[in-house]
Amino acid sequence: MKSMPVRVRTRPSKSKKHSVQAIVAALFALLVIAASVYTFLYLKHDPTLTDLRGRLLGASMLHPLGTDHLGRDVLTRLLLGGGQTLGYSLLALGAALVIGIPFGLIAGYKRGWVDKLFMRIADGFLAFPDTIVAIVLSGLLGAGISNLVLAIVIVKWVSYARLVRSTVLSESQKDYIRIARTNGLSDARIMIKHLLPHIAGHVLVLASLDLGKIILLISSLSYIGLGAQPPTPEWGAMLNDSRPYFQSRPELMVYPGLAIVSVVLLANMLGDYLRDRFDVKKEVQP
Repeated sequence: MKSMPVRVRTRPSKSKKHSVQAIVAALFALLVIAASVYTFLYLKHDPTLTDLRGRLLGASMLHPLGTDHLGRDVLTRLLLGGGQTLGYSLLALGAALVIGIPFGLIAGYKRGWVDKLFMRIADGFLAFPDTIVAIVLSGLLGAGISNLVLAIVIVKWVSYARLVRSTVLSESQKDYIRIARTNGLSDARIMIKHLLPHIAGHVLVLASLDLGKIILLISSLSYIGLGAQPPTPEWGAMLNDSRPYFQSRPELMVYPGLAIVSVVLLANMLGDYLRDRFDVKKEVQP
């Protein structure tokens, strides 16, 4: 009896997946660069200048995406809004890293009462969801993009400190750390030279996955009036401004919505790539 051939389904390799992600990211970057060059070198619109005679215009060579309810060029405000949203998101993420990494290093390496004090502080921050805490802090501090960034930093630094602490707790028990102590290296040098490189991959993965969440948080809170204030071009604020005109000009809400979705998707793709690159599977969860 002849044996029947067995078909084996193979999964796409990681290299093929990464090449597709790289192509998508490169095409998106080229599209943004081309739109930026066309807008700021050729059109040169003022993003805050109102022109009621040219309000709610359709797409044209002068206004490729039309104008909003105050006659402002949508494409110019969309690109500048991306700078606002991404810039403040990166600022909040960087501040959270600057606070969380040293805190986690010291708590995980020193242990004792320092670690216990950190755990009590972390438990207090993690008792409520991030979004709820950010909304409450933004409401208490007052509406404004700077207060919103401060609220996000207060919420986000704990997750990085906990991640660094857990990694340092496991690494500090290994032989190379004991040898470094025996050779007389100071605690600060051990943490910077030996422990910090081991946590870099984990932190990069979590930061790339967190970037999309921070963008969504800034956009959503700006949408309800707790973030960027008019006439600042910001994607969430643009969604809020276009809401009354959804039935007559739905594209005014579609453009910033697509921009938010695209950037968050690219940030998550970057996180997947870094997770595979550094082989981080269990320690970091999206």
